[in-house]
Amino acid sequence: MRQLAGAVSVVSVGEGAHRTGFTATSVTSLSIDPPSLLVSLNRNSASWPIVQRYRRFTVNILSSAHRQIAETFAGRRGLRGAERYADARWQQHGQAPALIDALAVIECDLDEAIERHSHAILIGRVLSVSHRTGVDPLVYWQGDYRRLDTDADDQ
Repeated sequence: MRQLAGAVSVVSVGEGAHRTGFTATSVTSLSIDPPSLLVSLNRNSASWPIVQRYRRFTVNILSSAHRQIAETFAGRRGLRGAERYADARWQQHGQAPALIDALAVIECDLDEAIERHSHAILIGRVLSVSHRTGVDPLVYWQGDYRRLDTDADDQ
C-alpha cells in the first residue's frame, strides 16, 4: 500500500473542549448527486466516539505548507483532542473546526458509518465547500509526506 499516493487531509470534529481530529489519506469523492465523500477512520481512534456523537465533520485538505499540522493530527507530537488545534489558525465552521488556510474545506453531515474490520467507512453528505487556488497539495507516498512538482513539463 506504500505505492498508493494520497492527498493528505485533517478531519476535524467536535466543539470546544470536545474538539479532536485525525490525519487521513483515505478520503475520496463518492458521488455528485447528492454531493458526498468517503473517509476511513480507525475505530480505536479517540475521534470515533466524537464523530458518532456530533455526526458532523470537516475535511481540511492540506497544502504542502501543512506538514507539521499533518504530523500533529497523526499523533506524532503526543498532543490529543483540543490540544492539536494550538499551533494553527482554526475557525469554528458549523459544528467542526476549519483550517483557515487549507487548500480546501469540506463540511459534511455523517450520512452513514459502515463498520468493517478495524475501521469505519464514513459517508459524508457535503454541506459546503470552500477552496483556495495557487497552492500545492500535501501528498503522502512511501511512508513520507511529499509535494507535487507542478512545474514539471507534461510529457
